[in-house]
Amino acid sequence: MNAFLLLPTPVVTAIALLVVLVVISLVAWALQLMQAANDRREFSLMLAGCMVCSAAVGLAAVMVLTFTSPGRLEARGLTAPELEPAGVSLDGIVLPWEDTPTARLGNS
Repeated sequence: MNAFLLLPTPVVTAIALLVVLVVISLVAWALQLMQAANDRREFSLMLAGCMVCSAAVGLAAVMVLTFTSPGRLEARGLTAPELEPAGVSLDGIVLPWEDTPTARLGNS
């Protein structure tokens, strides 16, 4: 059981907003680094800005996966109802190499 599922909704909302603010601040910092790299013609600052931006994207991806995980949605009652699996029955198909009596009965 995940402890995250047991938190009340206002706490989860506060955590989500905090993570969004962290992601926004990381992107702002990355843009500042890239602007400084452009002004100073320095490649290392541009590389650092790209690394910070990729960290922000990773954090946002983890946040989306965490807050929309199937277990979390199921705990909140937000999943779709279980339907019967769709498919085609292959019981009536007789393959050419099958010479069993039951296979012949299927064709007649």
